[in-house]
Amino acid sequence: MLVKDLLEGVEVLQGRTDGDMVDIKIDSKKVGYGDVFVAMKGGRFDGNDFAKEALDKGASYVISEQNLPFENVIVVRDARKAYAEICKNFFGKACDQLKLIGVTGTNGKTTTCNIIASVLRAGGKNVGVIGTLGARYNSETVHTSMTTPDPYLLHKLFKEMKDDGVEYVVMEVSAHALALNKLEGIKFEEGILTNITEDHLDFFGDMENYAKAKMSFFDPKYMKLGIVFGEDRYGRLLMYKSKVPTICYGKGRKFDVSGRDIVTNFDGSHFVCDYLGEQIEIDSHLVGEYNVENLLAAIASTRSIGIGKEALQLGIKNLAPVEGRFNIINILGKNIIIDYAHTPDGLEKVLKTARALSDNKLVCIFGCGGNRDRQKRPIMGKIASTLADDVIITSDNPRFEKPEDIIQEIEAGVTKKCVCIPNRQQAIEGAMKKYKDKTTIVIAGKGAENYQEIEGKKYPFSDFEVVYNYARSLQKPLKTDKSYPFRDEFK
Repeated sequence: MLVKDLLEGVEVLQGRTDGDMVDIKIDSKKVGYGDVFVAMKGGRFDGNDFAKEALDKGASYVISEQNLPFENVIVVRDARKAYAEICKNFFGKACDQLKLIGVTGTNGKTTTCNIIASVLRAGGKNVGVIGTLGARYNSETVHTSMTTPDPYLLHKLFKEMKDDGVEYVVMEVSAHALALNKLEGIKFEEGILTNITEDHLDFFGDMENYAKAKMSFFDPKYMKLGIVFGEDRYGRLLMYKSKVPTICYGKGRKFDVSGRDIVTNFDGSHFVCDYLGEQIEIDSHLVGEYNVENLLAAIASTRSIGIGKEALQLGIKNLAPVEGRFNIINILGKNIIIDYAHTPDGLEKVLKTARALSDNKLVCIFGCGGNRDRQKRPIMGKIASTLADDVIITSDNPRFEKPEDIIQEIEAGVTKKCVCIPNRQQAIEGAMKKYKDKTTIVIAGKGAENYQEIEGKKYPFSDFEVVYNYARSLQKPLKTDKSYPFRDEFK
């Protein structure tokens, strides 16, 4: 590919662009002959320090914001924006040939994406999904390490999906991706904001910067229509500040899309949706009023692009619980709830939902991730001890921190006696052994994750597997009232 074609849409300040290139790299160790090396400054390393190494290994060009003292350096205004644009060009601008729906927000992104995808499929559309659970389209599953993939992988996925006949792509949009310009050059049919609550303050510093990153998505360069949760204070602010047309949704008040007569129990949710004056009865397997919010977002999205009422109802009714999101396992006489909740707002919503559905004791097992936002640890401790009868604090992904140190910071916010068990498997098994029938045990923080990250290494670990294996160890039949296809390997 010609370098001048690769750089289409990029603001180039100086440098020759008349040569050829083979591939794009941002890791100097992976550079091969003819590659273009993009030098960007990151949190730990500065790619400019490795530009000479990349050229010595055969890179045809280096793209940088700095006028480096080497031949074949192309100086651009913004290296991160340039990286996103050249990845788009390299993969044939596939994103321009797809209809994209982006979902941002602290909580609810994964569930909302999956609801939208299910409704689109019921409407006869070929759909791909990109997010926390990876990329899925047709019969393919691609594991990704980030909520919103690196631009190279993202545009590669777009091309593969387009070539495989995908028409719509529903994807999660993280605040990090927006702050780091990963989405430069991508235009969405719709953008959805689920909510903005405390998370990632280790990166953004404060809530205002975090919210600003999320809200920057709602710009004409990114989308045609915005769909905003009107019960969130940042959502209400966005409705006034947004430069794109917006639809607002919410429960219990008169929004453009609203829900009323809400009934939710362990079997799912039923409510009536008012979509711009049209009444639609909704039955869903998803549990809890916060999932009603996610359903309303999906209804606003899919009806706005013309999906019919019957397909909407069918798509919602056919959707099984999303992996790792309020998954209920009725086992050994107990209700075990496994959920990804790892923020104060997420944990509060899950525990309030579990409390409303439970007539007996409610137990919460959770931890917090290491080397991440420390401010939320005592807040989550307070929430758990306020809403649950018993609290067991354990490890999540400690990464490079000591689990005991993380637990101690969580415990600082706890308002009642709690139990601290650093070993997550022992914490889960101990609770299943200790508590009697009809107890509800919420295991929060990891959801569908199949690993535990310790000292830079990911060790196999699954909350689901621990629950099922403990039941097996008692040599009792694994009779459950809920069936989750994504956990067949544990049956």
